[in-house]
Amino acid sequence: MQIVKNYNFIYNYVKSTSKKITLIVVTKNQDVEKINLLINQNQNDFGENRVQEALIKWKNIISNDPRIRLHLLGKLQSNKAKEAFEIFHYIHTLDNEKLAQIFSKLESNSSKKIKYFIQVNIGNEPHKNGISVNKLNEFIKYCRIDLNLNIIGLMCIPPVEDEPNQHFSKLAELSRVNNLNELSMGMSNDYECAISYGATFVRVGSKIFSED
Repeated sequence: MQIVKNYNFIYNYVKSTSKKITLIVVTKNQDVEKINLLINQNQNDFGENRVQEALIKWKNIISNDPRIRLHLLGKLQSNKAKEAFEIFHYIHTLDNEKLAQIFSKLESNSSKKIKYFIQVNIGNEPHKNGISVNKLNEFIKYCRIDLNLNIIGLMCIPPVEDEPNQHFSKLAELSRVNNLNELSMGMSNDYECAISYGATFVRVGSKIFSED
């Protein structure tokens, strides 16, 4: 099947690099039948953009397969934080104090600990989600020290009209400055570029699920 061929091509490319990179297969709007094809290829990391869709599709899969790691990649509203906490293992879009406070409280009442990426508005776009670069250092310290959250790295989505390399380079430098080891950057159209700038998590969906 074409989906499996696409997946194997991208997986083999990612693994052919000399770096330790996690391939996240983005499964928004994809049905369970297609997802199972990739689980059968021993793919363990999957990404969803919406909490409700994730709950419907993944609750039974995760309960039956503890290898699965689910990543939240879309904007999270605070009223969905509790549900997100229940099903996701990674949050890639932490971007405000209110949300951070909610997760800190949820973790204080649970044995579960989530791994967080802080989303950075790397292109300083007025209508895009993410912490602004000039507030990032302060926000990282607040999450780590005051709230005791496990902040493992930074995430960005470059402006669509720009070449991504300048933004990936900038995010990598911000990561080094703040002593963070992980970088969530790169999607179907630019994951190769992202890897060249140090991405450790790439988020690929449409290039895998294309039937062409």
